[in-house]
Amino acid sequence: MNKTTFISSGFFFALLIVAAPLSGLAQSYITESGHVEFDSSVPLHSFTGVSDHLVGKITLTDSIVDFYVDVKTLKTGIDKRDNDMLRTLEAQKYPFAEFYGKIVSDFKPIDDHPQEVTVEGEFTVHGVSKQTTITGTLKKAQEGIHVEASWTLNMKDYNIEPPGILFYRVSEKIDVSISATLPPN
Repeated sequence: MNKTTFISSGFFFALLIVAAPLSGLAQSYITESGHVEFDSSVPLHSFTGVSDHLVGKITLTDSIVDFYVDVKTLKTGIDKRDNDMLRTLEAQKYPFAEFYGKIVSDFKPIDDHPQEVTVEGEFTVHGVSKQTTITGTLKKAQEGIHVEASWTLNMKDYNIEPPGILFYRVSEKIDVSISATLPPN
């Protein structure tokens, strides 16, 4: 091997070593075990529904964010309330709640600190899609990327009639939050 070939090969390998971590940042990240939670209330009582079956994907190359949950996996701790919720959501006809959008603010995946991000897109539940802007945090984690976000939805916006008994109705406003760590895909 002559000196020029040796130097060229050394430069090529040095470039690979430097570029390899950067190419890792352009990956997509995916989970099938994220956490979603909603808080609701009726007069004098509040309750929470949870699922650890949130599926999500974040692709940094095009800033795409896609999260969905099968609403049949949401549990409130009371079977009758769960059944009423599924009937209200018409879960047989509309089995998923989904957010699909894009990160529209800066995110530096090499930064180890939580970074506030804004995501714009469509939230769909009960067969109705609405433009939604959500603020949350993304953080580089040893396992991938950790995301946390929360927002409030109004059931009436999604043609969902709040259930109730007599004069007591579930609040139209539902607080939703998600939390997930997404390993590289």
